[in-house]
Amino acid sequence: MFAAETRAVPVPVTGASDKETLVTWKHIAEPVEPFLQAVALRLAKQVREFDPAITSYAEYALTGQGKQLRPALVALSANAIGELNDSHVMVAVIIEMVHLATLVHDDVMDEAEIRRGRLTLGANWGNEIAVLFGDCLFAQALKLAASFPTPEICRAVAMATNTVCSGEILQTRQRRNFQFTQAEYFRVLEMKTAELFALSCDLGACLAGAPPAQRAVLRQFGTALGTAYQLYDDCLDLFGSEAAAGKSLGAHAGDDYELGTAFASVRGRAAAPAQYTGRIVENHSSIPQGGARGVAGPAGSGEPRRIDWPGGISCPPNGSFGNLCLKKPALTL
Repeated sequence: MFAAETRAVPVPVTGASDKETLVTWKHIAEPVEPFLQAVALRLAKQVREFDPAITSYAEYALTGQGKQLRPALVALSANAIGELNDSHVMVAVIIEMVHLATLVHDDVMDEAEIRRGRLTLGANWGNEIAVLFGDCLFAQALKLAASFPTPEICRAVAMATNTVCSGEILQTRQRRNFQFTQAEYFRVLEMKTAELFALSCDLGACLAGAPPAQRAVLRQFGTALGTAYQLYDDCLDLFGSEAAAGKSLGAHAGDDYELGTAFASVRGRAAAPAQYTGRIVENHSSIPQGGARGVAGPAGSGEPRRIDWPGGISCPPNGSFGNLCLKKPALTL
């Protein structure tokens, strides 16, 4: 059912075909919208699990709904294998809670003031409160993971959390190091961002009864998608506007690492790692005016900016996950 190839896929770039093949995130997530609503509701109910004295922080953090990329990957992976069940909702809540904890800590480290169109937890209540509440979110996520009858889920979540935090440490150590190689840069992207994408695909498939081979391929896809997504986000730091992005971008000293390494990648200083052998094409209309040329090829060339990823993943024809994999060559992230 699933196979991975190592070959680059040519991407046609013409105005008409772009409009016909462009897949928006709304279109991809639409088949699992009821699931995403259930995850958001369950996440909001987690507010009651915190000490009454800190529920205001919990409510602020857990109800500021984002794109729900990781919960959607849980559901889409499950649908590609079998059927969704309540355990998928719980694992999506766990992964989203870990993700939110990393955002809280990231905003402190980056001195960010805006996230998802509103003040960050640190901007509202101070960095000390933000750091400690981020720790609370990690702990609550692991508590929920430990409630599964098998230790596999808790072990996987704990290992992924460790990888994400390790990636953040590696990134912090390389600030202002503009000689950081592209291979090292991609490794950090895989660790700090792609790991939770991979975990979402893996556990979504696992809880639907997928055998190890199918889980491994979906995990590979999640890693590649998460890496591509973070590269796009770094490009947004370079070329985006905070008003359009709804969050603080690369105006802070803490972002020097991302800006320098992303710029090196965008300019094509070196080839992308060999394991990325499919593609992602950014929808230029999603980048604020003036940014498209930086992400695209040389000015006036009309060439899209490209990152390779596992391009040979095939999915069941009746599964919505097929759209996310390769049925459409362009994604709006």
